[in-house]
Order: sequence, then structure tokens, then C-alpha cells
Amino acid sequence: MADQNQSEAGRHQEVGHKSLLQSDALYQYILDTSVYPREPEPMKELREITAKHPWNIMTTSADEGQFLNMLLKLINAKNTMEIGVYTGYSLLATALALPEDGKILAMDINKENYELGLPVIQKAGVAHKITFKEGPALPVLDELVKDEKNHGSYDFIFVDADKDNYLNYHRRLIDLVKVGGVIGYDNTLWNGSVVAPPDAPLRKYVRYYRDFVLELNKALAVDPRIEICMLPVGDGVTLCRRIS
Repeated sequence: MADQNQSEAGRHQEVGHKSLLQSDALYQYILDTSVYPREPEPMKELREITAKHPWNIMTTSADEGQFLNMLLKLINAKNTMEIGVYTGYSLLATALALPEDGKILAMDINKENYELGLPVIQKAGVAHKITFKEGPALPVLDELVKDEKNHGSYDFIFVDADKDNYLNYHRRLIDLVKVGGVIGYDNTLWNGSVVAPPDAPLRKYVRYYRDFVLELNKALAVDPRIEICMLPVGDGVTLCRRIS
């Protein structure tokens, strides 16, 4: 019973929690000290709406949302893209960080989830920055790549979508992001499973996508067109800065 109580007490209260920190208390400290007190009201509202959704594990964690918001300001991003939107928590973090005339091309196969968060995004006064496209992203990216004027036109691109297509996305996004611009790939430590032994008991979907994540990580590490930084924020995020 003591063990059960301990595990109950150790669980994060956030729904959609993703942290690779070994200590739940330490992660809670980060949230309580520097994330929640500074979280904009619309983001808190959207996080609470998302918490009630059955797929809430798909959401971006609050600390990662804060990180993205600051990163976008640091690089003075204006023209951005997001592949994989869900209810729009990271999208809202981006929209709030961009200047009034900033733009986000947002893509997801499920418009219903996006529409769950849309009223909050509208209320925050940033919906005009977003162009949402429902459906697979690859055909949209192929169209963008065809037109030379789109090459090097994006300051920042965030990918949190189907892991089995991450490398396909990368092949296209590298042309679309500007030299000095940043692509962020989410979930690159994939539940910590990237270091799990072959016979480790993993959930089916974790095991299935792990090989794609490992393949992506290997490819990014040797891509001479980018500098990379892999961060243990959320479920692991790899930042790629295009250098050529």
C-alpha cells in the first residue's frame, strides 16, 4: 500500500504531462515556480480545455510552450509554420510571441481538435495570424517547395505530428526555412524509449514509432546543412538551425 500511495503522490497533476526528469517533485517545482505564474491566461484556459480531451497526452507541455514562446521572440520570428496542431496549445504560444503582422501556416489532419481551441485563440486576439489547413502536410509542402519564392522564407517551423513522416518533412522543410532559421522537432526522446533495450516492455505505439525517431535523430546528427541541439524539454525537442 505504501508503494501505491507513493506512486499516486508522485504523479504529475498536469494532464498531458511529459517530462523526462526523474523527479516528479522537481518537475512540479519548475511548473509552480517559473511556468504557471507566467503562463498567459489564454494558454492556461486552453490547457484546461485540452486536459478534458481523451487524447490529452498529445498536447505540448506547459514548460515547452513557455520555451517556444521565448525562443520565437529571441530569433525575432515573423513567418512560421506548425505541422501537427491538435487543440493549439503550442500554436497559441507561437501566435502570442509573433508580432502583430506575424504569420503561421498551421496544418493538421483533424480540424475538430483545432476548433476546440479556436475560441480561446480568437479571444486572445491572435487568430488573424493563423492560416489553418486540414489534411496531410506533405502535399502542401510539395506545393510550397515547387515555388522558388517560398525557399528560405520561413523563420521558424515546429513539427509535432506523425513520427513516421519526420524525415519526409525534413527533406522539404530544409528548403523552406531560411539560413539562420530554426526547425523544431518534438518528441525526439520518445518517452525515453530511444535508450530502452530491445526487449523492454513498451506500449505498442511507443515501440512502433521508436524506430522512426531513432532514424530521424541519426539523420539530423550528420546533416551538414544544420546545427542541432537536443533538449530534454517535454518529451525531447531537437532544434535545427539551418546554416547552409
